[in-house]
Amino acid sequence: MEFLKATNIVKQFANHLALDKVDITVPEKSIFGLLGPNGAGKTTLIRIINQITAPDSGSILINGQALKSEDVHRIGYLPEERGLYKKMKVGEQALYLVQLKGIKKQDALRKLKYWFEKFEIQGWWDKKVEELSKGMAQKIQFITTILHEPQLLIFDEPFSGFDPINANLVKQEILNLRDKGATIIFSTHNMSSVEELCDHIALINVGKNILDGSIHDIRNKYKADTYQVIYRGDSTRLKDALHNRVSFSEEPVSGDETKVYLKKLNGSSTRELIEIMNPLVDIVSFNEVVPNMNDIFIRAVEETKTQDKAQ
Repeated sequence: MEFLKATNIVKQFANHLALDKVDITVPEKSIFGLLGPNGAGKTTLIRIINQITAPDSGSILINGQALKSEDVHRIGYLPEERGLYKKMKVGEQALYLVQLKGIKKQDALRKLKYWFEKFEIQGWWDKKVEELSKGMAQKIQFITTILHEPQLLIFDEPFSGFDPINANLVKQEILNLRDKGATIIFSTHNMSSVEELCDHIALINVGKNILDGSIHDIRNKYKADTYQVIYRGDSTRLKDALHNRVSFSEEPVSGDETKVYLKKLNGSSTRELIEIMNPLVDIVSFNEVVPNMNDIFIRAVEETKTQDKAQ
């Protein structure tokens, strides 16, 4: 079931077309990756969903209903550019920000205490914001973003400034929020985080959709019928036997093992290849090569550039 649907979103600033009929469909209770190079239009779309700015045309629906001003209370937004008042005390600032979301003071204090203890930052309650490291400030803003338990959470580069331990802590909390029923839009340039967290993605480039769907379907779409094989034995005999069935690239592995990449030709089946190889070499592993999201991101953007030049 879809939670948020943006259709034909257009936004122009002076002579710059930031969004050109962009569509995204965010499934309910999922983590949706909103991806694209710098300047692609991601932040503009996020700002439209948050009603910070309005589209020139197009529509946004939440649970099938047109986005309304009061829907802002159903959304938690952690922008890439953080902003805390440096001279305020940490606890005072967190309490102020949470109360802006409509939470009563006593409830806010109780919830903040729980999260400060969970993130091991309770000792910073009475210190000034300017004393915080970037990672510590990130934790404060993450907490104030999620504390009112919004149905939709939007995280723009949420791991910026975190060391690996704290990045992993926040990743786990994002997964927990999803499991508790939140719908999450996640924007990042870190493709390994996309593969770890996202169920679906949309890739925007120069204000246009160029790719969307489930991570599984997209990775399968970009497969190239290539297999990584590690074996022990005579590569010369193997190359002769597989002639005209595969293209063959080889690289040495430690000891007596050899790694090859086989790209199937002429409709050869995987079973045929294994049957040919088995009598000739000792197969250690035989795995299909599925591209990672980083490779797909680069390829999809480059393909778009080539198409634009051709036009």
